[in-house]
Amino acid sequence: MPQTPSTRPATPNDGSGGVTRRAVLVALVLLILLSIVDFYIEMVWGAGDWTFASGVPTVVPVVALFVLTALMGMPLLRRAGLSRRELLVVYCMLLVGIPVVSHGVLAWMLVKTIAYHYGARAQPHWETMFIQYVPTWWAPSGEAAVEGFFNGDASVPWAEWTTPLAAWSSFAFALFIATLCLMSLVQRQWITNERLTFPIAQIPLETVPARHTREPGARGRLAASWTFWLGLFIALALTFMSTLSTKWPALPNLPLFIYDIIPWQRVGPLAGLGGLTLVFWPWMLSLAYLIPNDLSFSLWFFTIVRLLLTVAAIAAGATPQRPEGWWDSSFPAPCFQGTGAVLALTVWVLWIARRHLGRALRIALSRRPASEDAREPLGYRLAFVGLIASVAYLVYFLWVAGSRVWVGLALMSLTIAYFAAWARLRAENGMSFICFPYHVQDVLSIPFSNAAFRPAESVAFITLRWAYTPGFSASSEIFPGGVLDSFKIADAAGVNPRRLARALILAFAFTWVLGLFITLTGMYRYGWFGLAASRGGWLGPQSIGDGNTIVSRLTTIGEPDVRGVVAVLAGAVVTVALGVMRLRFWWWPLHPVGYLASNTWGAQWWFLPFFIGWAAKVLVVRYGGLRLYRITLPFAIGLIVGDLLNTGIWAAVTLITQGRI
Repeated sequence: MPQTPSTRPATPNDGSGGVTRRAVLVALVLLILLSIVDFYIEMVWGAGDWTFASGVPTVVPVVALFVLTALMGMPLLRRAGLSRRELLVVYCMLLVGIPVVSHGVLAWMLVKTIAYHYGARAQPHWETMFIQYVPTWWAPSGEAAVEGFFNGDASVPWAEWTTPLAAWSSFAFALFIATLCLMSLVQRQWITNERLTFPIAQIPLETVPARHTREPGARGRLAASWTFWLGLFIALALTFMSTLSTKWPALPNLPLFIYDIIPWQRVGPLAGLGGLTLVFWPWMLSLAYLIPNDLSFSLWFFTIVRLLLTVAAIAAGATPQRPEGWWDSSFPAPCFQGTGAVLALTVWVLWIARRHLGRALRIALSRRPASEDAREPLGYRLAFVGLIASVAYLVYFLWVAGSRVWVGLALMSLTIAYFAAWARLRAENGMSFICFPYHVQDVLSIPFSNAAFRPAESVAFITLRWAYTPGFSASSEIFPGGVLDSFKIADAAGVNPRRLARALILAFAFTWVLGLFITLTGMYRYGWFGLAASRGGWLGPQSIGDGNTIVSRLTTIGEPDVRGVVAVLAGAVVTVALGVMRLRFWWWPLHPVGYLASNTWGAQWWFLPFFIGWAAKVLVVRYGGLRLYRITLPFAIGLIVGDLLNTGIWAAVTLITQGRI
């Protein structure tokens, strides 16, 4: 499909383009307040695994979204004269900044780096196995600093933390800059040339109203639609009562979240079907209704195919097991197929964008006037240089930590590839998938085995899981997701992209420094073991137990997994074949993203909601046409908003009751 430069008119030259000093100041003030609130909700009183519909790993941006949306209708802000674009800028800065303080980034990073020294006191064999390979500048190792972090009632030993914080801050900032540059290079292709849907970005665009219709990019018309409010109240009522019934079991239970309709059959081929689970998340049903039909169809169709393959494998003699727990490389090797799909999807979307990226490279290397890329968040030359320089620094960081250059380059290249794949998923269907099939360190081990890597490299692989682990609440979705949605919002609302890019960098850096202070102060006050996050969710086991994972890698050498390599290649071939068919035949109903989604953990949850959403859309369009579909779109968005609002309400309840409810 030929790619042409965007014909969209340039952002109105009003100087700020919505990125005003007061908008930035409001965002910074909210970042301070909400970062503190987030730490208490997630870490002190929460379970450490809060998520919300857009994939951002904390409830606070949800609250921020609705605070901003609601306040737009209040006389105070109207008298202050804040425009719609300014409020969207504030939202974008919060979207990029607040998740940094979440359990999936800062908390996970800090706990992982110091947990090795704490665990080695209880497991002395760690000292001889791998502690010697942990760089001394990664975390404090003094007894007082380590004990105070985990047991609390201590002051932060800032002198011992200075070097580790500087080192990890430089790594995180380089990773964010690399992501920002990558998203800047691909966003025009995805927004203008391919016209992807960006479902989550549509929510603030449609819910934050303009003060007057003459504002550039004025939208936000949902507040005037009764179907929007109907969907909001239905979703809010259902989800609120469902959550309430989990707090007070005496109340009637509304099983909207996870409900086993048919239990898992433990023996026989039918074990391959797993348990039939109903997940009635309104936001997920609505996403299926908003995205293209071929994508929503493929998401549930390929899950059915995966289940049938699992049944066939068990019938042929494989050990009966749940389909979502089929992690090995024996047929059908779904996780290995999914890994190949992730890698192929990255290559495929870059191949489709080759003309756009080629044009960007030619502009970057030429002496063309600045107007050629004036509407981009970063100039093409700056974006390419920033991407290359950032990745080079990340590789240098790993080299200083004891990794070979080729290993560091492979690790960071795969990390950036995962970031690109997740960003594409965000742009197409609005959500990531709870867990990509295999993590970066597993992808490297499949063809080479653990024997190919030095102990220091295995330590780096496991320690950096906070930076590349795919799925909800992790950096691989936080960094590209917030940035990409912000660029889409800027394009649709007429926000100055250059100024917004600088504001996003400021939001990230400001919140990172602020989050380090808040998180460390809180850790040494309450102690890691005094936080609810250490006792619930995935954070506790993933952080404290990673030393055993390193020991396992060092002692279980193994051989290259030939079957795994074949399955990865098969997944890549299927993904490419599906992509080629979509380009050649307009009627082709199968989407490669659906194939990827079916081969990840979590498909057992979302395939039924996507079937329901797909079926509803098909029926509406068939019997009511596009007119009825457009009428029902506000209702679908209202369901998402109501679901998010319920999450925000219970976050507020957690805050007010200090976690008692």
